[in-house]
Amino acid sequence: MFTTDAFAAPAEGAPLGAATITRREVGPQDVLIDVAYCGICHTDIHHVRGEWGPQPYPLVPGHEIVGTVTAVGAEVSRFSPGDRVGVGCLVRSCGECASCRAGQEQDCAGMVGTYAGTDADGTITQGGYSGKIVVGQDFVLRVPESLDPAGAAPLLCAGITMYSPLRRYGAGPGKKVAVLGLGGLGHVGVKLAVAMGAEVTVLSQTLKKLEDGLRLGATHYHATSDADALAGLAGRFDLLISTVTAPPDVATLLSLLAPGGTLVNVGLPAEPLVLPAFSLVMGRKTLAGSLFGGIAETQEMLDFCAAHDITADIELIAPEGINAAYERVLASDVRYRFVIDTATLS
Repeated sequence: MFTTDAFAAPAEGAPLGAATITRREVGPQDVLIDVAYCGICHTDIHHVRGEWGPQPYPLVPGHEIVGTVTAVGAEVSRFSPGDRVGVGCLVRSCGECASCRAGQEQDCAGMVGTYAGTDADGTITQGGYSGKIVVGQDFVLRVPESLDPAGAAPLLCAGITMYSPLRRYGAGPGKKVAVLGLGGLGHVGVKLAVAMGAEVTVLSQTLKKLEDGLRLGATHYHATSDADALAGLAGRFDLLISTVTAPPDVATLLSLLAPGGTLVNVGLPAEPLVLPAFSLVMGRKTLAGSLFGGIAETQEMLDFCAAHDITADIELIAPEGINAAYERVLASDVRYRFVIDTATLS
């Protein structure tokens, strides 16, 4: 065992502060990573504040990790010291179930999250708001050297969360795709859908991010607060991805789909969704959910982003700025992802 510096939440709702945590020694299949950057995801805030149920405190969040390999176990074949790598939302799965065999480790009943999960040895996983992390090689991603490492960090969660449904539901040339919410998820989703060749529309509450939406590559931008504008979009989209954390108006969103279209929810509102049945069955529409992606698909996403020069738009902060960043995330005062520079941690 060894120790590393971190920023941790000591209790539910408490501010994060400097801490020292213990990591396991590097095992035969393990990779030791010096963390360089870690993105702040809204999920981190939900966990720190206990909004998704009781959590194991003290808790070190962070599952958008980019760093450098400094040591590998004797049986590691995929990585070497000096490699630039990433770690996303999970660090272990059973490896044997149908989901794991299909490369969908995120659906494994035994999936272990990068933080707040129970690892195979019974310890609680701690995330990337830290100087070092030890991860099994099967859950480490190769981050292409052409990508800015700080901007690439959010791709490990926000990127794959958007890439997976875009790929699954056929975003590409000739398809009309709408992204609801131009935030940490949505802005990456716009870039990805445009790179895939789709015609992309941003749907946001107001027009205040209009210039950003068009700069990111969207062809159209509409305010959801404008009822007339939404009415004019009825039956338009083949695919609509909702990224918002506020409860969406599912019936209205379904009305925007073309026959056979799909509404995918990747946002996680605390309140139940309301689904009028006729809104779904008329026009053979599909309401789907999506979490993130498996390891192979995440690597595919990173390689796609390298080929198309896609990273997140970020604001880089020091670890001491995490608590203030959380408040700004809640106030929608970030364009579009905070990333922690962990160089001062070890």
